[in-house]
Amino acid sequence: MRHSGLSTRKHSGRLDESTKVPAVVRICSRIAMMLRSPVSHPTLRQRAQAFGRLVRHSAVTPRSGQTRMPKLAKSGELGLTFIGHASFFVQIGGLNVLIDPNFARWLFVLKRLRQPGLRIVDLPPIDLVLITHAHFDHLHRPSLRAIARRTKQLCGKAPIMVTPKHVHDLVSDLGYSRLVELDWWANYTLGDLEVTHVPSRHWGARILSDAHRGYGGYVLRAGKNSLYHAGDTAYFAGFREIGERLSPDVALLGIGAYHPEGFRNVHTSPEDATKAFLDLGSRWMVPMHYGSFRLSHEPVDEPLQLLEQEAASAGVSDKVVVMDEGVTRFF
Repeated sequence: MRHSGLSTRKHSGRLDESTKVPAVVRICSRIAMMLRSPVSHPTLRQRAQAFGRLVRHSAVTPRSGQTRMPKLAKSGELGLTFIGHASFFVQIGGLNVLIDPNFARWLFVLKRLRQPGLRIVDLPPIDLVLITHAHFDHLHRPSLRAIARRTKQLCGKAPIMVTPKHVHDLVSDLGYSRLVELDWWANYTLGDLEVTHVPSRHWGARILSDAHRGYGGYVLRAGKNSLYHAGDTAYFAGFREIGERLSPDVALLGIGAYHPEGFRNVHTSPEDATKAFLDLGSRWMVPMHYGSFRLSHEPVDEPLQLLEQEAASAGVSDKVVVMDEGVTRFF
């Protein structure tokens, strides 16, 4: 939900909090010039104009939300802290795990609309970082580098990173102690924690020419605790299979970036996420992938409003846990 600031301070392990406004203004001005220039293909011009509206809306929207201190789990607890967008701090099996961590304040020219719920400097040493796919809002290299550096400062050893197949070259220089690539349904075990990489309906390319990269979600299990992070995905039959094979108790499901309608080919709407939750058979649903970045054209407040309606219609309102950024919930 939040992303920005692409630079890091080498001496601190922290993302640089300064925002170079003039540079952003120059980029926005160039986009505006491009939009005023003649574009021969009508579809391309429509898409450029639509993206320009997202950029302008984000730029003039005040950033809201607040940053908090994480609460640490006791032995045997599953602790979950929403950082924003698709980023979570998970405490499970006695380990500290980050999933798709993105602490950026700007995602290129898109302003982050809500503060990251946590700061990297306030995190305990991280044992494991999971990346669902290579898109810039999920694999944020400056955040990942700062996390590795900070953990190494705290305990002398950098975290392990798990990614889908063919993502190694994007993260090999970020300072992690080990890089693990997984195919769908493959497992990685660290201590009492088992991580399973599961399918999704999306795509993995970071740029136009690297469609070979993998993508998917993860199911984490340690003792009685289990959690599913869907990554980016459209609704598909795989939700039912994941539920049948792995039975995760907590399901983190995207509810934003679904308009125009074609976006539902790669993202779940609130309606789709509710159906996915029912297919999974999970005990709790935690919505994600809304509010931090204007990646599509639905109103910013609409995903949660529609989710409330869909959950009520499905009779699962009491199972939906909407988390404020930075607040730790124990399951």
